Amino acid sequence: MPAEPVASLSSSIRGTGQHRDLIAEQGAPVIADRPPAGPIAVLPRPTEQFTDAVTSGGGVVAPLSDETRGVVWLSYQRADELTEVLEKHPGIRWVQLPWAGVDAFAGVLAKFAHRTDLLWTSAKGAYSEPVAEQALMLSLALLREIPQRSVSTSWAKELTGTSLYGKNVVIVGAGGIALELIRLLSVFEARVTVVRRSAEPVEGTVLTVTPDRLLDVLHDADVVVIAAASTTGTKSMFGAAEFAAMKNTAVLVNIARGALIDTDALVAALETGEIASAGLDVTFPEPLPDGHPLWALPNCVITSHSADTPPMTAPLLAHRISTNVEAFLDHGRFVGVVDPAAGY
Repeated sequence: MPAEPVASLSSSIRGTGQHRDLIAEQGAPVIADRPPAGPIAVLPRPTEQFTDAVTSGGGVVAPLSDETRGVVWLSYQRADELTEVLEKHPGIRWVQLPWAGVDAFAGVLAKFAHRTDLLWTSAKGAYSEPVAEQALMLSLALLREIPQRSVSTSWAKELTGTSLYGKNVVIVGAGGIALELIRLLSVFEARVTVVRRSAEPVEGTVLTVTPDRLLDVLHDADVVVIAAASTTGTKSMFGAAEFAAMKNTAVLVNIARGALIDTDALVAALETGEIASAGLDVTFPEPLPDGHPLWALPNCVITSHSADTPPMTAPLLAHRISTNVEAFLDHGRFVGVVDPAAGY
């Protein structure tokens, strides 16, 4: 994707027809113990769009050295290299990661968890709009039985499909994606229940519960959307018991991480009709191997982690980088701060 002019970086994000970094627009509290400012390295391979983002925020981009104080890490992999960078350059005090989820960097975060002087930020919340859009699309497609219809070779003899209007939707997670999806679902007058760590009510929902009540709220769900972070505590959060609790007319959407679902249990639930269908933007394992049973199921649609494609995310990440560079150099209001202990 071509680099955007520096002068238009912020305005292009907020302009008509563009996805927005909703979390950054809401503002963030000041980090009291702000990392000391200094040169910023864009690694492992800088690109013009993201070096421009650093300079747009007022930062100085410089090659990695003992003077480096901030790192913008652009690779979705190569976590071992980031570990090496931090080990060799202990003067680095701030790291910006490229993904909303940080599970790919779990080992690095754990290794440096003792470094209370090292601040981590991610893109969490930055990609809320495109991913929530995908979750809505998958929900509508499953309810309207588009996966089955898309492979039809003759005119349907029965009129089937269900409307999203007024349906009970359970969303697991309450981050930026969930909040944007709640806004989109309001058009359909859906009754939304949120499952998250805190039972504090979420605006726009009829009920907010903690994970220990997940089975209780699944019984009445027409649509279940997984939008939670991938941590040790959420691994295989959806398994045989959860699918058994759901109605056989319910549909499941996962736009979070594949590890939150027990894949074998999902295959069984789809094959037996325990749940009606599933829309998966993410899988475990990922990429899903050719020949895996999920590919052959007519009631499963897999979108190959395309909810936030590079053309969608690049300008949003650039905006997040600029926002956090400003925080690094001036006001300390970092967006997307990561808690290494919690894993997100």
